[in-house]
Parts: sequence; C-alpha cells; structure tokens
Amino acid sequence: MKLLVYGAGVLGSLFAARMHEAGHDVSLLARGERLTALRRHGVQLAEGDSPAVRRVPVPVVEHPDGGYDLITVFVRTHQVDAVLESLAGVEGDVLFLHNWAAGAQPLGAVIGHERVLLGFPTAAGTMDGDVVRYRKTNFMTRRVAMPIGEPDGRTTPRLERFVETFRTAGINAKAEPHIDAWLKTHAAFEVPLGQAVYAAGGPTVLADDPDAVRGMLHLMRQNLAAMATPPAPRAFAALRTLPQGLLVTVLRRFLKSPTAVHSGLNNPSPATAAELQKLAEQLRAPAEAR
Repeated sequence: MKLLVYGAGVLGSLFAARMHEAGHDVSLLARGERLTALRRHGVQLAEGDSPAVRRVPVPVVEHPDGGYDLITVFVRTHQVDAVLESLAGVEGDVLFLHNWAAGAQPLGAVIGHERVLLGFPTAAGTMDGDVVRYRKTNFMTRRVAMPIGEPDGRTTPRLERFVETFRTAGINAKAEPHIDAWLKTHAAFEVPLGQAVYAAGGPTVLADDPDAVRGMLHLMRQNLAAMATPPAPRAFAALRTLPQGLLVTVLRRFLKSPTAVHSGLNNPSPATAAELQKLAEQLRAPAEAR
C-alpha cells in the first residue's frame, strides 16, 4: 500500500512507524521543527517509561506528492479545514482518524464524498521531546479495536481491505457500521471530560473534586440525550441509566488510572482547548439548526 500519514504527532508517528515496519510505502507529513527532527532521527519510539528508544526510518514529506492508495489524517478537530484544502487535489481515499462530530458531509464537500472514510485511533501516548512514548500493551488495549467505517454504514471491499491491511501491521482495526454515531457518542463523552480536566489542571486533580465530576457527568448525560441516534457502542447508554453515585465513583477511578495519567488528558494545552471548543460546536450544531 502506498500510504500518506498526515500529522506527525503521537498517533500519526506511531501509525506510520508500524505501517512502515510492515513493509508498506509510507510517507509521514510533518512541518517545522517536527519535520527537521524526523529527517534527522526518524520516528523515535519508547514504550512507557523505558529508557530504550527505537528509531524507525519512515520517509517524511512537507507536502502531499502525487497520489496514494490511502491518506490517513491524524490532526486535531480545529485543524481539519486546513487539511482539506491541501488534499482537495491529491488522489486517494482519505481516512479521518480523530475527534469529529460533524459527520462526513463537510469533509466530502471539499475533497469528494466518495473519498471519505471515518475512524478513531485507539492508541495513546505522549511526546517526550522528539520521542513518542506510547502506552504499554495490556489485556484491555489488545481488546479495544480501532473503529473505521464508511459514512453510510456499508461494508465495502475497500473498507475490508484497509482493515485487513492494518491488522497485518499489528494494528487492531475493525469495520464499524455505525461510525458516525460512534464518533458523536465519543464526542458527547469527550467534550465534558476534556473541559473538566482542562479546568482542573489534570485528571488526578479532577478526581479529587467529586462535585466537579458530578457536573461533568451531568453534561455527558445531556449530550447523549440530545443525540438523534442511539449511542455507539451501546455500553455508553449506561451513562444515562446507572445511578449517579456509582458512575461518579467509576469516573473518579478512571481519572486516577494509568490510562488517564499517561494520556493526552494529563497535558492540557491551548491546542486541547481549541479542539474541545470546535468539537462542542459540532455537537451543538444539529440543535441550533432546528
């Protein structure tokens, strides 16, 4: 597969490295200091807190060049508009792998509706200088698959081909027939979570404030109730039905877990705030349009 990975942060770098090591023709698009570092050292990976750093010589580019079998986009929600303009004239299917609650219509309107696939990355990690520190693999991370799907829910030959290709590279992917609902459900949960963590200054600080966690849960429930479709996965419906006290306890425990502490939640930034604001606007848009 000839593949362009658009976005050289934690997830894009990790994805590009795995696809490169699986033998695919991969280019990783980066800009500025990140581009310079990648050209000098390649993608640098370390598992958890390990001092061992592995270098993967993924080719890097500053701009899309020619056509591709697949372009995977790993950027923040508020950066998508700029990406769309740069991909409008580049050939290849485009898989958007990031927070997104606006559906496929605004994406396809710029690059062509037939090119769009949607998904969400399930890997996690942080940047340590130029080194990507990714989450150690455990039972749960092996079970959680990266959902990707056609906007209309069909299981097409190209979708099956991409899922199988990712799996051969050790990326646990699955075809998700309700990918638009999946992304909206995730946003309904992610926006209150991210905003509460950002306001508190980190997940463990938020966990120590039960009132703030209750307020966060209230907003999650409001978002899920406003959705036009049932939540996906269906397990998220439990946020609306289980007792508040139980859910607050579970959420506080999650906020103190290694999963939360060693994720982007523990590094709130202005870029995080901008992404959450854009995602919140996407969630509000259907109600405001009525």
